[in-house]
Amino acid sequence: MPNYNGVWSLSTQYQYVGDWPSAPTFSLFGTGQDAGTYSTVIQKVDIVSAGNAVDFGDLSQGRWGGGALASATRAVFGGGVADLSAGDGNNESDVMDYVTIASAGNATDFGNLSQKRRGLAGLSNSTRGVFCGGYSGSKYNVMDYITIGSTGNATDFGDLIAARLGVGAFASTTRGLIGGGDASSTTNEIDYITIGSAGNGTDFGNLSGARKALAGLSSSVRGIFGGGNGVSNVMDYFTIASTGNATDFGNLTAARQNLAGASNSITGIFAGGSTGSLSNIIDSVIIATTGNASDFGDLLAAHQYLAGCSGSHGGIA
Repeated sequence: MPNYNGVWSLSTQYQYVGDWPSAPTFSLFGTGQDAGTYSTVIQKVDIVSAGNAVDFGDLSQGRWGGGALASATRAVFGGGVADLSAGDGNNESDVMDYVTIASAGNATDFGNLSQKRRGLAGLSNSTRGVFCGGYSGSKYNVMDYITIGSTGNATDFGDLIAARLGVGAFASTTRGLIGGGDASSTTNEIDYITIGSAGNGTDFGNLSGARKALAGLSSSVRGIFGGGNGVSNVMDYFTIASTGNATDFGNLTAARQNLAGASNSITGIFAGGSTGSLSNIIDSVIIATTGNASDFGDLLAAHQYLAGCSGSHGGIA
């Protein structure tokens, strides 16, 4: 039985008084690079209330540069560069870990990506997740998909328009957008996919400028790409259901790259990254309105190359 946040009132003929259950309103950040290089830490941030991150648990292996995606109940972290120094040295990873969002604790093995890689991004709706792009010796155009509710290895979804790493991604309940990255050079290209139907990426439009190492977040209607290489403070927004080029949203509180994004469909947060040195900054924006970001709080420690997700983002029905 769900644990409802309310009471049954005998005086109102058993009328329920209180809030009906909803997806967790916090985000998780993992696969980051901290001062120790390879971080195992998963950090939790309550999106509703400004404040600092707290410890959630640990990944199965220390790694940075992975992707993340989530349903309302489960978060999955995939890929990155793993610390395999006890084995065959440092290398890109194909590991996918999952956690139950409502219960703090360590990650459990989910399965494997189709290719070991870093610099990928994740997006999802309520049931299906897609990991996009990446790099391991060469740049990949691969997109893998998983059914989030059941463990197992990833399945080929299709190909991006161009092979690239350092992409950002976000989704509505039906459509995913994959923006920027490093192809033959840093690109402003945005692909879109229909999450429920495997297939190749289609041209959506362009970012306001060519950027890689950016982050994405969304409501069910609007998505925002923020930050990126060149240590950018730019935020662009898009109406997900209609193709077209970026519109200016505003600026981050500090220009940075290699950051991560997450949202609860109303508030979006951009966390960590590099300003030239590692950052612990968490910024917030109201997705439906334009304007500059506000200070939200701090990560447990300064991280870059981390990945973020939440159980109440724009892809959750």
